[in-house]
Amino acid sequence: MTFTQALDWLNSTQFTCIKLGLENTQRLLDAVGNPERHLRFIHVAGTNGKGSVCAMLDACLRASGYRTGLYTSPHLVDFRERVRLNGTMISQEDTADGLTRLRETALNWDHEPTFFELSTVLAIDFFKRSHCDVVVLETGMGGRLDSTNVITPLVSVITPIAMDHMSWLGDSIEKIASEKAGIIKPQVPVISSPQESAARGVLIEKARTCGSQLHVVDKPLCTPVALPGAHQLWNAAVTVAALDASGLNCPPEAISLGLSSVQWPARFQNLGDRIVIDGAHNEHSAHALLSTWKEFFNDEKATIIFGALCDKNYREMLIALQEISKEFFFVPVKSERGLDPEVLPPCTDLPSQTFPDLESAVEAALSTPSPVLITGSLFLAGEALELLEQKYPDLNTLGRSF
Repeated sequence: MTFTQALDWLNSTQFTCIKLGLENTQRLLDAVGNPERHLRFIHVAGTNGKGSVCAMLDACLRASGYRTGLYTSPHLVDFRERVRLNGTMISQEDTADGLTRLRETALNWDHEPTFFELSTVLAIDFFKRSHCDVVVLETGMGGRLDSTNVITPLVSVITPIAMDHMSWLGDSIEKIASEKAGIIKPQVPVISSPQESAARGVLIEKARTCGSQLHVVDKPLCTPVALPGAHQLWNAAVTVAALDASGLNCPPEAISLGLSSVQWPARFQNLGDRIVIDGAHNEHSAHALLSTWKEFFNDEKATIIFGALCDKNYREMLIALQEISKEFFFVPVKSERGLDPEVLPPCTDLPSQTFPDLESAVEAALSTPSPVLITGSLFLAGEALELLEQKYPDLNTLGRSF
């Protein structure tokens, strides 16, 4: 298959019914020679911050001289963002070759592999073929039954656990924490962000039954971090603790270099000093966004362009964001799970408008004197990055500086 054909086929598998369990993933790995047995991993689960922690781990490992693989999800603009070798996206050729092999492998299966199962095995196989020294592997939704949970890592990392993906993971913090804790392996150290007491209790018990040492980070890191926001200092502390527990050789100066240079788009990303894009997509991340906005903009309020998925707690998000909002511009999200923006105005007492698409909302927002914040979904953040790069290549010419 060509790259386009391969992606078309992969995208078609998004309609494959999810069959809970690791059987399909392991079957695919068996078919390509079990590359997971020849790699070292750092495994990261959690509800919020796991992408940032993965990016920090990757940056610090590369600064320490390791050849790294980084697997994250979802992508913002290009599928290849999910699979990175030493900070560079997998090539179109390697993507097409890998997916072609996997398609041929699963051709006559009774239950076709899912998008995420295929993406995970594509990544692990590519990292093995690329002779990676260490792979940073981010879970998708959960942990216990997540496709990435076919490996035994050097260290397991769990970032803050909050209410999200309740239809799949459970309707309580305890149930969700139990799923996330599924990445804890016997005798493998565990590093955790600070957790709600209910979640922390679940992690303590899981680590005890596995004979794994659990370390819960108790203070933020006091060193420069390129990603903005006080919460990123906590993520950095988790990163440093995980590197220490991994047994890998990461000198302090390399860690400092990695943290001070790490890049991770759509996390309070400032474009041209006029627009901020943030992928906050649940109540917990909305409160982190609220704190970061105040840190940089003080009491100045934003025109907020907001779109969400229908299975997210968008009402609670809007309640939190009202504190920094002058007005809301509601837009649809390009996803089969996208929420109809017409249901959003009753969720806020602030002035609001609905728009048929993101482009018209951006044009309207840029005609106001306020800074513009685009948030509510990583899918919307990706759409915004692509739109702004195409339509406004020189954002520094727009509006005033802050």
